[in-house]
Amino acid sequence: MTGRVGAAPPTLTLVPAPRRGKPPRHLADLAPEERAEAVVAAGEPAYRARQLGTHYFGHLTADPAEMTDLPLRLRDSLAAALLPPLLTPVRTVTADAGTTVKTLWALHDGVRIESVLMRYPDRATLCVSSQAGCGMACPFCATGQLGLTRNLSAAEIVDQVRVAARALRDGEVAGGPGRLSNVVFMGMGEPLANYRAVLDAVRRLVAPVPDGFGMSARGVTVSTVGLVPAIDRLAAEGLPVTLALSLHAPDDELRRELVPITTRWSVDEALDAAHRYAATTGRRVSIEYALIRDVNDHAWRARLLAEKLAERGRGWVHVNPIPLNPTPGSRWTASDPAVAARFVAELRGAGIPTTVRDTRGSEIDGACGQLAAEER
Repeated sequence: MTGRVGAAPPTLTLVPAPRRGKPPRHLADLAPEERAEAVVAAGEPAYRARQLGTHYFGHLTADPAEMTDLPLRLRDSLAAALLPPLLTPVRTVTADAGTTVKTLWALHDGVRIESVLMRYPDRATLCVSSQAGCGMACPFCATGQLGLTRNLSAAEIVDQVRVAARALRDGEVAGGPGRLSNVVFMGMGEPLANYRAVLDAVRRLVAPVPDGFGMSARGVTVSTVGLVPAIDRLAAEGLPVTLALSLHAPDDELRRELVPITTRWSVDEALDAAHRYAATTGRRVSIEYALIRDVNDHAWRARLLAEKLAERGRGWVHVNPIPLNPTPGSRWTASDPAVAARFVAELRGAGIPTTVRDTRGSEIDGACGQLAAEER
């Protein structure tokens, strides 16, 4: 095969995400000063906002019954006003002896999203969704085939993190009590197409308690298919999070078919933006590359990728080849292991740091969007 997937590349038009019903206002949507204003507007002193923040971000609770430092008369009213329920579990599946937990959530309007918690010996990582569905239309991705339903609010993103952190803390995940160390925006959706909510969510993750969870920015990864202006905008925010560029092909001809957004920005433009991000933030960029059998796993493509990365310098980038987690009924499938090994060897031989991504959850519909698709 030549690596071509189809005929003419699709045309992708970026349009505002549909609004199926605005989520209720939540503490995690608000900056600290806005929380104080909301509490004062309810007739209470501003310091109550810090108390609520300590419970939500520090104690990982939204249950007013656990907020015993608040007067009994205030607990329910303040929680109803600023801590409304956002996520309702619909289905939970586990794998890897209980250390991988995938949850399908229902939002306030019935929309479904997913998150995946993965526990390793030295860390625990949560993969969060930033949109319900996705408008990028990548043909090998389960979420891309769902289409875009709507953007998530910052609080709908943040609450995925709170619930996972609490489950780890309370020993509800195999391995005993633990701590959430990493959050990756690699679930449903294109994070940079929901820029403001994702940025607000990242700020809540890294701000110290009671303003946020106090996570290290270095433990947060934001992925993108290559929305060049948004990459540059993120670089200027002063948040040293890791950028992951979902490239999947080093040549424009194939990438236009695998990642239709390429009709707007070329491979070189996406790589240039990623290089600028690394130069501005000092953070090494990850290149995500799903290895698809007989489509993008050719040795010559590995060499071309290595050439494009090396010509922009050394030390700024790392490549993560990902064995494709196929969706049921799809013609897309993972590369033969020997072919994948040669692809990796070509990159390493050219001096490109390369680590094959650990894949989890294939037996539990681990690819993002699969559980949501089943519910349709």
